[in-house]
Amino acid sequence: MSKAEKTKKFIIETTAPLFNKKGYLSTTLSDITEATGLTKGSIYGNFESRDEVALKAYQYNSTLLSTNMSHTLGEEFPAAIDKLKAFVNFYRTSWKAVFLNGGCPLMNAATEADDTFPELKKQVNLSFEGWIKKISTVITEGQQNGELNKNVNAEDIASLFIMLTEGGILLSKTTGDESYLNLALDRVLLIINQELNIIPS
Repeated sequence: MSKAEKTKKFIIETTAPLFNKKGYLSTTLSDITEATGLTKGSIYGNFESRDEVALKAYQYNSTLLSTNMSHTLGEEFPAAIDKLKAFVNFYRTSWKAVFLNGGCPLMNAATEADDTFPELKKQVNLSFEGWIKKISTVITEGQQNGELNKNVNAEDIASLFIMLTEGGILLSKTTGDESYLNLALDRVLLIINQELNIIPS
């Protein structure tokens, strides 16, 4: 890795938590220089604009979340039903760490992603589409191998999981009360057990 690549990596990794906590629109170039200890010239020597740093920071944050979530939906849990329950458990056990880092990067960026920052909006849309695809793929595979109910729409259920989870995160983060997230996750688990499971539990 070249010196320039190392500097870029340092800037992205150092500012990613800052953007997630303070906001992708609110974080200023001065905030970036203060966090990194670098000059404005050094920042602009590696990135074309503050917005480019913001986009790279978002991509870094969303990739971290995606990687962690992919582990719960991966080969560690062979059965589709167990993968989906692991998804629920991931948020039950990881919410404190997520909140300490400013909350869910997808939700945070989504609240800011409007027509004033179209590239961020595009990246957030891609993230949600990817998230829906990962969950719906697990459901579809479970339907194909006879584990899960074939009469439900995998993409609709995946979208519902995300809506419930993100809504729970939003309320819990705003109020400081984790019960909202747990209530949302309880509902997701109920859908898994009652609507998806071939033998409802």
